[in-house]
Amino acid sequence: MIRFVALLLALGLLVAGCNRTPAPIDPASAQAVKVQLNILRDTVAARWSEMQQSDDDKQRNTKQLLRELSGLPGTDRAALARLQYANDRLPTRRYTQQSMANSELIDAYDMAQDSLLRAVYGLVPVPSSPTVEATPVLMLTGQIQEADAELVGFRTRYDQAAIRFNNYLQLHQKELQQLGGKYADLQPLPLFTLQN
Repeated sequence: MIRFVALLLALGLLVAGCNRTPAPIDPASAQAVKVQLNILRDTVAARWSEMQQSDDDKQRNTKQLLRELSGLPGTDRAALARLQYANDRLPTRRYTQQSMANSELIDAYDMAQDSLLRAVYGLVPVPSSPTVEATPVLMLTGQIQEADAELVGFRTRYDQAAIRFNNYLQLHQKELQQLGGKYADLQPLPLFTLQN
């Protein structure tokens, strides 16, 4: 019986020891800075990914729109081929998170895409009446225009996340140097908003 009570007591101490909550992290410590920085970096990556996904969708829809236009009577096949080639080249011209520090790359990409879309919209037939049913051509055109209109919002949300990241880097340089490795070498991210 004494062994059983001792066993229960030992088991109770073991269970009580497992239920302890971890000690809170000091918000000024290098470890807390690392955790917060990783959260900020993940937010920036998510905003970038959303923006890139929207742009990829716009290019896929443009490709599909050109395919749909090729089935319409009287469409200039040579013009469609040139536009398809230009659309296929767009991803290779797109800026990256680091190369966008050169705002001319952003401007060149935007101009190339705008020029392409204007030419594609010029081939879209005007509906014959206001009650015309939504054809695939009109639906795709609407989706492309909607994605194009959302671009500023995506860039604004990315900049907001990147500014928070950059400010955190600046505020916690000392702790980041203590962490060493990749944390000591982090640089501020370029923004879409031009800096003075």
